Amino acid sequence: MQLPSLLGHAQELLQTIRNSEKPADSLIDTFFRSRKYLGSRDRRFLAETTYGTLRHLRRCEVLLWKGMEGTKAEIGREDGFLLLTVTYLVAIARHSDLLSTDVTVKLQSSHLKELAPDLLQRLSSMEMVPLQDPVERMGVNYSFPDWIVERCMREYGEEEAERILASLNEPAPITLRVNTLKSSVEECRKALLQEEVETEVTKLSPLGLQLAKRANIFQMQAFRDGFFEVQDEGSQLLPQIVDPKPTAKLLDACAGAGGKTLAFAALMKNRGEIVATDVNNFRLEELRKRARRAGVFNVRSREIGDVADLVQDHGGTFDVVFLDVPCSGLGTIRRNPGMKWMVTEETVTELSEKQRHILEGAAPLVKKGGRLVYATCTLLRKENEEVVEEFLGRHSEFTILEAKSYLIKSNLPHLASGPYVRLLPHRNGTDGFFCAVLERVS
Repeated sequence: MQLPSLLGHAQELLQTIRNSEKPADSLIDTFFRSRKYLGSRDRRFLAETTYGTLRHLRRCEVLLWKGMEGTKAEIGREDGFLLLTVTYLVAIARHSDLLSTDVTVKLQSSHLKELAPDLLQRLSSMEMVPLQDPVERMGVNYSFPDWIVERCMREYGEEEAERILASLNEPAPITLRVNTLKSSVEECRKALLQEEVETEVTKLSPLGLQLAKRANIFQMQAFRDGFFEVQDEGSQLLPQIVDPKPTAKLLDACAGAGGKTLAFAALMKNRGEIVATDVNNFRLEELRKRARRAGVFNVRSREIGDVADLVQDHGGTFDVVFLDVPCSGLGTIRRNPGMKWMVTEETVTELSEKQRHILEGAAPLVKKGGRLVYATCTLLRKENEEVVEEFLGRHSEFTILEAKSYLIKSNLPHLASGPYVRLLPHRNGTDGFFCAVLERVS
């Protein structure tokens, strides 16, 4: 497909994502499925361009505004999305071939059509003016809203905050968790190599493989055979940290599509009992489908309205209650860059209340001597430490286990942050995760 047409598709895709609350990857997948005529190179260009623009959106807005200085042109909404895409390609990705491309055919404003050639030239040589205010500087350089920058600076300090934001603005690798019910790490690696997919063993997870370059792994025979699941290395570590016994009765109360549920099943060697619940049956249907492919049969799934609904039948019966609670997801921005512009401070406040409610409702389900595990994929104290500490202040029957006491077994004591487990992309190469393990002592 010709570049001007691809730019039109990129503009439409960016506009669709910015007008929706759905994740970008889901919207991009839907976009491609409805346009079967797009070839693999076209899809790659559109995906990389859209993710790149989302990743650098605030910086693109500043550069475009600077490039338009001195003109009196007004930018309409659709032209704005197109010009932001072009700004990313020219000023950040440095696609020099765009300078000789007629982008004006996709512009609606006649005034902008006249300005476009000069604008492209200015954007191609433009550099950011150094900003003195650290919040504004980091917010523009790494394209984050000011409130996220301020929170990170307050909680991690300025230097650490900058490293966190820089790492969150990098694309995430594709990481697989080998399903030990059907394969071993080495067997899976060989099977993928036969399909011309090269991988490296992950540094932290004993079951992880990282792709050397991007590939459509869902079309691989090894995937259809259930040899692996796509799962971030940090997400793989959480079930390893919980380390349930094969005879355990475990509740995965916010199971979703079941990535960690299936990891628990493999660790338990298909023994014991896993109850996987969620408020969304559509996600549980995906879990059931994945479980069949993975050869998992010790999981019972159930749709619930509230985790407290389980207490009457299951009060005090679970060895492990695992709560991967709904959260802002700020630790996963590497793979969901559009999330930066969807999450607000009000969102975080609402989620922290929901997290408190879930933790409170799940507590009676844990048997004496059992564990209540609280996990998120966010970076903020309001959703992490504050939720756990407030819970412990109300529940003397629970105590927190020091992270190093159970991380030593996995040779991962460096992941301890006081009594908690904390994973950060710039330190660990994973998504951002938080975990607290509580034991019921009475």
